[in-house]
Parts: sequence; structure tokens; C-alpha cells
Amino acid sequence: MRRSWFPYLLVAVVALASLAGLAIRPAEQARRGAADYVVVAAAPGLRWEDLDPQRTPALWQEASQGSVGWLSVRSAHDVTCPADGWLTLGAGNYAAWDTREVTGKCAAAEPRLDRPDDIGASVTDQRTVVRNNQERMPYGTTPGALAESVRCTYAIGPGAAIAAARPFGRVDKYAPELPADPRAALGDCVLSIVDLGTISGSGADRQAAVAAADATLARVLAARPERSLMLIAGLSDTDPTSRLHVAIAEGPGWENGWLTSAGTGRDGYLQLVDLAPTVLSALGRPSPEKLFAGYAATVSEGRPADPAAAMQGEHDADRRAIAQRGVAEIFFTVLAIVQLLLFALAVPVLIRARRHAGPAGPPLPPPRLVAAMEAALIAAGLAIPAALIADLVPWWTSEHPAWMFGAATGALMILGTLLIRLTPRYPRTLLPMAAVSATAVLVVAADLVTGARLQLNGVAGYSAVYGVRYSGVGSVGLGVFVAGLLLLAGCVAQQVTRQWRPLVMVIFGGLGVVVVGSPYLGADPVGAIAVTAGVCVAAAISTGGWLTFARFAWATLAGLAVTIGFAVFDLSRPTLEQGTLGRFLTALANGTAGPAMQRAAAASGQALLDSPLTLLALFGGLMLVFCQFSPWGGLYRLYGLHPAVRAGIAGTIIATLIAGVFGGTALGVSGTAAALVVPMAVLAALRVLLHAADRTPPPGETDGPGGPLMRKTDEESERIP
Repeated sequence: MRRSWFPYLLVAVVALASLAGLAIRPAEQARRGAADYVVVAAAPGLRWEDLDPQRTPALWQEASQGSVGWLSVRSAHDVTCPADGWLTLGAGNYAAWDTREVTGKCAAAEPRLDRPDDIGASVTDQRTVVRNNQERMPYGTTPGALAESVRCTYAIGPGAAIAAARPFGRVDKYAPELPADPRAALGDCVLSIVDLGTISGSGADRQAAVAAADATLARVLAARPERSLMLIAGLSDTDPTSRLHVAIAEGPGWENGWLTSAGTGRDGYLQLVDLAPTVLSALGRPSPEKLFAGYAATVSEGRPADPAAAMQGEHDADRRAIAQRGVAEIFFTVLAIVQLLLFALAVPVLIRARRHAGPAGPPLPPPRLVAAMEAALIAAGLAIPAALIADLVPWWTSEHPAWMFGAATGALMILGTLLIRLTPRYPRTLLPMAAVSATAVLVVAADLVTGARLQLNGVAGYSAVYGVRYSGVGSVGLGVFVAGLLLLAGCVAQQVTRQWRPLVMVIFGGLGVVVVGSPYLGADPVGAIAVTAGVCVAAAISTGGWLTFARFAWATLAGLAVTIGFAVFDLSRPTLEQGTLGRFLTALANGTAGPAMQRAAAASGQALLDSPLTLLALFGGLMLVFCQFSPWGGLYRLYGLHPAVRAGIAGTIIATLIAGVFGGTALGVSGTAAALVVPMAVLAALRVLLHAADRTPPPGETDGPGGPLMRKTDEESERIP
């Protein structure tokens, strides 16, 4: 009795250890300064490539002395035009000036203003803007929330008036342009917002606009109050091409560091919605949590002293993000097409490999054809791990980034295939599956341990331009990691006796929950919950048989226990350190979760239609259906011989579907998982079919007297190298 319960006791211990692993916290090194005054000087369209020590001395001085970062200017629109950027700054939440989509060059930020006196102004359209954002946009934004949080705001320039207007349209103090002597204006209110002008176009016209903005900034710097914080931002795009922009904070406590926030979790990256909380935090005022979507900026150490070394040249994240968007679409589209062709070519090979009735059947596929098919399937399974490693090469600096990235990825796929092929135990049925899965797990885990640098703005990662994720594991990394983890667990579990297989699955799953869910590694609590669900199902059926009601009930209870423990842990952390699960539960408790759910549903719908990963998921699903329900497929035979592998595949399907639906990526996670799982499943099924069709007698086996030649069983074939 004790022996029968001991594995289950160890399963519970592993689950508890996984939750304990989530509580590990590295030493905090972030800091932020305080100020008596804050001056926000913004120039829509300003990018780091515009700065130069000779042409823009004031901007260069601020970048050299202060803390810097890349600013993601996401707003309520897909394209953030100047008016949207100014409004988002003043709202502290994703806002849009109007409901029209941008199809060409952005319009200038020129609000209609009334001047009832010589002190302030009134934005005529503010009430309409507020109503549109609260009723027609999915964010429940209240424009003017920043101005409502301070006693007095001074706006200089038309764009600044949009940011400084209160919800009913009043701008406390306003000047259409910077006064000749701005000292009195900048010291009149604790918050001053200055419009430095819009930076658009290219060539000499753009340089002239940047020089004019720099000259205005120099006058502001000369007149700024003592103990003031300067926030300089390129707070919007100027055309449909979304970019990363300038973010500089300079003042006491903001020297020589990287800007970051709890919203990005990445040194050197800031969101537009983080600027309003930063203003209030510097002034020592609380943020209206139900209204603001961002988090106050902090400063991290380790920035190079020279702004050029930190933000330009090979370190230009904006340039890399631009290249990433085009290359990623090409890569995943080509991968989907190649895998579709590969599956189509594999079908006749599988049909010929099936054992037929009678003493003799049709000839088996030629060994060379089988070897070529196996090599192609291994290479296909290694495609995404190879793409992750290829981001070590600075392909984005090439004149032809897609070709350079493709060459690097192809070389890594060939190298990985050769290494697996030369492994001494390569003939074993599950060896290729285990090797490819282990490679995927190690690549993603190593990347997360070292800061997820391969995924940030990487082809097989995520782009900071979209303003969705800046750190941790992305949907592509999550899919390939979960698939590799559960397939590897299935291969390892198959080597032990039945009663110990659930423990093996749970051990691998526990490690996966820590890697995916830890806020300092994967930082994806939704993904961690999905992994928990997949592991519970995989553990329940790893011993063989069907997923009975009793097994399903125990798996559900175990998954709920881990999920509740994860939620309690996330809610117990400080607000600024909570993950997406804690923030969602907090929003659910205070009644503000509706917009978040609406955004996730909209994102899933768009991803389902637009992403090439949907094709990978559909093609992979069709191939699995063929292999399982066709008499030539071989998956039934594979599952019968290796039930733990079936458990790994089933767990992968469940985990990736949950992660995609609740993470807002639809079939994105499933598509990347399918790119690894399906080629490996086809390869293993092909090997099982070939073993079953082999009529060669085992060593030492002869014909019986007058009897037919003895044939190897599937189990015997598995024992013969």
C-alpha cells in the first residue's frame, strides 16, 4: 500500500516545490527620483536616430546626463498620431482623439481652443473626445485624468493643450508658444507640458524640424525650476509605420541609467501610458489606479555613458523592430508552406511503410528515401529553435535582413540535424523526438535565464513596437517550450515503469511552471496555468488507457489547486510587481476587467485571421488527424507502444489551446507547438510502421519445422537497435 501511494506523494511534493520556486525574488536595484516640479517636453515623431551631439546639443546633453529608454507609443488606435499621443499622455491610459482609422500621413495636433481669458484655454471638442473614449473604445479611458490629479497645469503649444485639458476641457494655464522668458511660466505650476513641435518627413526637412525642437528645448532647460524633473518624449508616430521613440528622464535621482517600469519589465523600455504615473510619482502624488493603465518609471543601472553606444548603431532597437516585422511574416509563412509540402510528401511514404496481410507485401520505401524524409522532419522540428538562436547574428543590420536571417537559420537547422543523425542511439524510435524536444526546451530556457534577449524584437519572439510584451516568454517561445517539455517528458517517462510515469510528467511540468510563470523568467502566469492544465492531463493518461472521468476529475482538482496557489501568490505581491493574472484579478474585483476581456477577445480574433501561425496549427492538426484515423497513419500503433508520448501530445494540445485563447493569440501558441510536435510525431509513426512491416528475423531466429518465418513483434522491434 505504501509503495502504491509513494509516487503520488512525490507528485504533491513536486507541485508544492514548483509554487515555492515562483516565490524566488532577485535583489531589487531599481530607483527613482523625486522633484518639486515636472516639465514634460514632447515632440511627436522624435526618434533616437535624430539625435546628434553637433546638430542637437540640448537633446544630446539630456541623454548623456539622464536616464534613457525606448518609448512604445501604443494608444487606442493601431497607429498613434500626434493628437492620440498627446491625449494618451494626459489620460494615463490608451486613448484616441477621434474614431477614424489612419490610412495615410497623420494630421497635425491642432485642437480648437477657446480663450475666455488671458490665463487658460478650453478645448472645444473635449466632451466629445471623452464620450468617444469611454463609450466607443475598449479601454474605458478618461482623458484629462493627469490634469485632475494635480492642482495646476501649464500648457505651452497646441499639442500640450490636449494633454493638459481636464475632462471638461479646461486648460488651467496656456500659452500658444514658449514665452521670451519662460521662467515664470515653468515655475507657475508643478506640472508644465511643452510642445516642441512635430518631427516628420525625412532628409533636410526632418533635420530642420529636429533642430528647431532642440533649440526650444535649450530655452526650456535654461529656464527650468530648481529640483525639477525633465521628461522628454517622442510621444507618437507621424504615419502608419509604427516605431520606437525617444524617452529621457533627467533630474535628481534620474542620472545615467536605463528607464523601465513594471509595465514593461525590461531595462531600457517604457510605454507612453507610463509617463503620467511617472509625473505623479515624482511629485509624490498617488496615481488614480482605476484610470491609469501604466506604471511609474524607475531607473536601472548598467547603461553605457555614451548615448550613441546605448541607443544607436547595432543597438538601435527601432531598426531591429522594423526589420523583425517583415522577416517574421516571411519566416512563418515559408515555414507553413514548407511543412505543408513536407506532410504531403510524407503521406505516400507512410502508406508504403504499413504492414500488409500475407507472407509478402508491397516493397517498403527505399532506405535512402526514409533517411531523407527523417532528416527533413528533424530539420522542420528544429526550425523555430534555430530561428531563436539565429537572433544572435545581427541580421537586422544587413541590407537584405530576410536573406541573412534565412541563411543563419538554415545553417543551424542543418547543423542540428547532423548532430542528431550522428548520435550513437539514433536508430531508437524515440531518440529524434527526444533530441529535438530537448533542444527546444534548452534554447528557450537558456534565453529566459539570460533575460529573453533572443525573443525581444526577434523573428521568433515579439516586437516592442506593438506594446504587448517586452520581457519574458512570448507566444512563439511558449508554444515551442511547452511542446518540447511535454514531448521530452513523454519520452523519458516511457523508459520507467507505469507507476512512476505520472511522477516524471509532473517533475517536468513543475519545472515548466516555474520557468514560464516566474515573474523573473517567463513572466506569463496565463501560460503557467495552461502548462499546469496540460501536465495534469498528461500525467493522468501517461500510464495508458483513456482519460476516464476519475482521471479527469483528479487532473482537474490538481490543476485548480496549482492555479489557485498561483493566483494567491500573485495577488500577495505588491501591486507594481503583480503579473498579468494578479492585475486581471484585481481589475475583476474592482469592476474594471471588462475592457481587458474585450481587448483579449479582439486580439484573438485578429490573430486568428492574420497570423501565419494559424496555418501551421491547421496544417499540423490535419496531419495528426490523418496519422491517427487513417489505417496508414501509424499514430494508433505509436500510442499503443508508447502511451507516455500520447500523453505528452495530448497535454501539449490542451496547454497551447488554453494559452492561446486566454492570452489573446488564438491559435498562435498551438501553431508554434505544431511546428515541433507534428514532424516528430510523423517521424516516430513512420519508424513504428517500418518496424511492424519488417519481416527480417531477429538474430538467432529460424523457421520452425514446416512453419512460416517468425516475424518480429512491435515490442521486439523496439528492443533491437
